Amino acid sequence: MTHAWADRRAPSLEEFDALAGEAFGLLPSAFRAMCGDVVVHVADFADEDILDDLEIDDPFELTGLYEGVDLTRRSLDDMSSGPNHVHLYRQPILAEWIDNGETTLGDLIRHVLVHEIGHHFGLSDEDIDRIEQAV
Repeated sequence: MTHAWADRRAPSLEEFDALAGEAFGLLPSAFRAMCGDVVVHVADFADEDILDDLEIDDPFELTGLYEGVDLTRRSLDDMSSGPNHVHLYRQPILAEWIDNGETTLGDLIRHVLVHEIGHHFGLSDEDIDRIEQAV
């Protein structure tokens, strides 16, 4: 018996970055336009400094992070400091995808991406969860 997954492998960082780019490109154009200068980065895990700052012991607990000043608190001084960043962490997202078993990898990447962009708009985790539940 041949298994369809026998020759498959997890996406590399480059492939994962391409999936994130595709997920961003599929978001409504008005939503993307409101993101402005946000730059999306993909890494296997968050840096130790970030995990320490967030008091997270297990690097698999952090699938994404918004780094910057959200639009509700942004001033002219903040705009000169460069772009804001959304970080997607490949290994924790892959682990969550495997554990979930109910969603596609593309859907999960889009979910984490939209969640972190929500922070760019000044939304809290609770706000974002309420919006997702309403949809």
